[in-house]
Amino acid sequence: MRLTVRGRPFGSVTAVNIRRFLLPVAVASLTIGLAACGSDSDSDSAASTSTSSTSTPSCPSAAPAADAKPDWTLRGTTGSVDVVASTSTTAPAVTVTTPFAVDQTQVHTLREGSGEVVPDTATVSVCYVGVNGRDGKQFDTSYSGGTPAQFPLGQVVVGFKKAIAGQKVGSSVAVAMNPEDGYPNGNPAAGINKGDTLVFELTIVSVDG
Repeated sequence: MRLTVRGRPFGSVTAVNIRRFLLPVAVASLTIGLAACGSDSDSDSAASTSTSSTSTPSCPSAAPAADAKPDWTLRGTTGSVDVVASTSTTAPAVTVTTPFAVDQTQVHTLREGSGEVVPDTATVSVCYVGVNGRDGKQFDTSYSGGTPAQFPLGQVVVGFKKAIAGQKVGSSVAVAMNPEDGYPNGNPAAGINKGDTLVFELTIVSVDG
C-alpha cells in the first residue's frame, strides 16, 4: 500500500512537538508526563522564545507539485520510500509503500546547503516531517506550523543526530532510521511501536555552537 504525506498532518494524526518525540526515550516519557499535567503552554512558550531571538525563516507549508519527481528512493528490507525534498517555498513529500523497514539507518543528502558544517554538539534549528514506515502515517511536523524546531543534538534520538551532524547549514536531508536508532521499545504516545522504522525529511535552517 502506498501512502503519501506532504508535510502536513496525515488524516487524524495531529502534529506534535519534536521535543516530546525526538528526545531519548526516558526523557521523552518524562516530558509526556509533564505535558499531561498542563506544562504544554510553558514548553511552547520556551520554544517560541528560543526561536524568536534568532529570527529564523519559517517552514513552508505549500505542497510540492503533483508531478514532482523523488529526490531519493530507497527500497527497504520490506517496502520502499520516495522523498521529494522541501524547497524555499514548498514542504516535502514522503511516499511510503508499507510496511517499510530498514536494518541499518540510511542518510541521504537531498540538496546540499552552502553554510557551515554542523558539529555533533551543536544546537540546531530545523524544518522537518516524520513518517512511520509501518503504516505511512505522519506523526510529527514543523511544516504545518511554519516555525522551525530548535534543539541540541545531544538531546535527540541517535538517528536524527546522524542525519544532521556533518551536514552543511541549508541542506535538505532524508533519513530512514532503524528501530535501534529511533525508539527500540516504541513510543506509544506518538503511535510508534517497537520495531518501527522512522523516516524524516528535514532542512537545517541554522546552527548555534
